[in-house]
Amino acid sequence: MDLFIQQEMLSLIDMSIKIGKVLFKNPIITASGTFGYGTEVSSLVNVSKFGGIVTKSITLNPREGNPPPRIVETPSGMLNSIGLANIGVDQYISKKIPLYSTIGTNIIMNIAGTTVNEYIEIIKKVESVSSNIVGYEINISCPNVKRGGMEFGIDCDLTEKLTESLRKITERLLIVKLSPNVTNIASIAQSAEKAGADAVSAINTVVGMSIDIHKQKSKVYTKLSGLSGPAIRPIGIASVHKIFQAIDIPIIGIGGITCGNDVLEYILAGASAVQVGTSNYRDPGIALSMIEEIKLYGEKYIISSISDIVGVVSSNTK
Repeated sequence: MDLFIQQEMLSLIDMSIKIGKVLFKNPIITASGTFGYGTEVSSLVNVSKFGGIVTKSITLNPREGNPPPRIVETPSGMLNSIGLANIGVDQYISKKIPLYSTIGTNIIMNIAGTTVNEYIEIIKKVESVSSNIVGYEINISCPNVKRGGMEFGIDCDLTEKLTESLRKITERLLIVKLSPNVTNIASIAQSAEKAGADAVSAINTVVGMSIDIHKQKSKVYTKLSGLSGPAIRPIGIASVHKIFQAIDIPIIGIGGITCGNDVLEYILAGASAVQVGTSNYRDPGIALSMIEEIKLYGEKYIISSISDIVGVVSSNTK
């Protein structure tokens, strides 16, 4: 009996991870823009089993987003140019935040702006009310808007200035979301770390385009848009690997995750957690199956904690 108990104990993998001061029950988080405000599918899926949910981007004022067409499928991926459509921070505070008290998992608010002052004003508004939000993901990397976003995401100094300004006004978890559409993503991550970010998330969508050869025009209204899905997974994993060499704060891996094996690739490359995005459109509960797949992996290789394998592959080159 004692041997049986020992074997059972060996098969249990601790799935919890800590980012900043926040404990996540497992490393699977839903990505911004793919799970609404976090409340829409709670009647269909037990979201309390997720590690966390990142809301769609919230801006200072409501946005209608870009004109249609703004989503198109591509081989092994999807192009989107939603343009940060959202209800704005005031309505978010009054209509959405009160619903989080019973959701049962960590809520991270994604924030987008066009100036440093806009980001600051959004967080100050949220900080002024009581909420269950555990932190903020700062979107400095959206390729689908004309102003803001990418201006910060491609500039080390702007990234540092923005992060430093936000760090001064909140003690909540502060995550900076990075763009792959840069020359050196690791240097942007270093700027975020230097300015006080608790973590970085990588990557946002890759700039892409698709053309209707019969109509001889772009399939998406804005012409250029953001590519997500399995096609960008190798880019995401490579980005996490590069960042892991350069910083000491946690990394949240994003891009093309469809199953537990994909999650494990990111973790082995250096991610402490991951965000599942495009796959949510196919199955809003896909994160639950990923959690079970990782548990089976832990049993097979007798891994006591998911944190034990973070960066194992990338550490060999440090």
